[in-house]
Amino acid sequence: MKSSLLLNFTADKVNNQILVEREFDAPVQLVWDAWTKPEILDLWWAPRPWKTKTKSMNFVPGGTWLYSMLGPAHEEHFCRADYKTIDTLKGYTGLDAFCDPEGNINEAFPRTNWDVRFNAQEEQTMVNVTLSFDKLEDLEGIIQMGFKEGFLAAMENLDEFIRAQFQLRLDKKPDNQPRVSSYVNFPGNTEEAFLFYREVFQTEFVNGLQRFGDIPASTETPPVAENIQKMILHVELPMIGNHVLMGTDAPKEMGFTLTSGNNMHINLEPDSREEATRIFNALSAGGNISMPLQDMFWGAYYGSFTDRFGINWMVNYQPK
Repeated sequence: MKSSLLLNFTADKVNNQILVEREFDAPVQLVWDAWTKPEILDLWWAPRPWKTKTKSMNFVPGGTWLYSMLGPAHEEHFCRADYKTIDTLKGYTGLDAFCDPEGNINEAFPRTNWDVRFNAQEEQTMVNVTLSFDKLEDLEGIIQMGFKEGFLAAMENLDEFIRAQFQLRLDKKPDNQPRVSSYVNFPGNTEEAFLFYREVFQTEFVNGLQRFGDIPASTETPPVAENIQKMILHVELPMIGNHVLMGTDAPKEMGFTLTSGNNMHINLEPDSREEATRIFNALSAGGNISMPLQDMFWGAYYGSFTDRFGINWMVNYQPK
């Protein structure tokens, strides 16, 4: 991962604006989803120990996101964002407000215009946020309310989410020989399941059980949440016929909603980039691509999709 992520926060009192420039160590599709899907926004938008809870969201021009911020002492403050323009994967604009649970705007507080831009930069994404205020006292008021500290803390929450997402996809294979494996997800009981499978197949885990708590913390990313640290990040178990079963925990806290059918993938590991591209394009035709085939920061050429028959696939080429 990149060792240092760019961050600039500027209060422009001449133009009544706050300018935030923030780099994220992920492709633009993942970062865009994190800013525009309510199930992911709820995971990171509020600075800890506060939490975000979406009541409704319609991410279209003219649509509204109605949500609350829940405090540690059971406080609850409602907010809304009214979307004006949306340019998919590139940016959106909107107007925020404090409101009541039904979305009626609290006129005692000023509204802020948001302009959020997403710029793909190879393996990273730069997000530029411009907040515009009607008058200087509105800008100074939001600064006094702790906006800078809270917003930057939320950005760190998003770093943690991104890191967890990519750690889920890390390949533990020691070489790049082609193989096919099965990849299964559980909501928090992967260890229990794989201990059962180990007993049945009478084999041993490859490299043991890797847990989310084993992820090293850094200055850019905070530690994994305590209730997730003991969950399984990655496990491999040989079965029969040289087939390998892989697994990971994918709990709701990380934005996953597992159902019978979406919790299992066939994982293909071709021996060349060209073959990975050919297989991905052929199998995904007429299906639904969840992660376009692309270079990932850990060195893999990776993508995932559901084919037109409803079968989930991963394609992961790892060069030597």
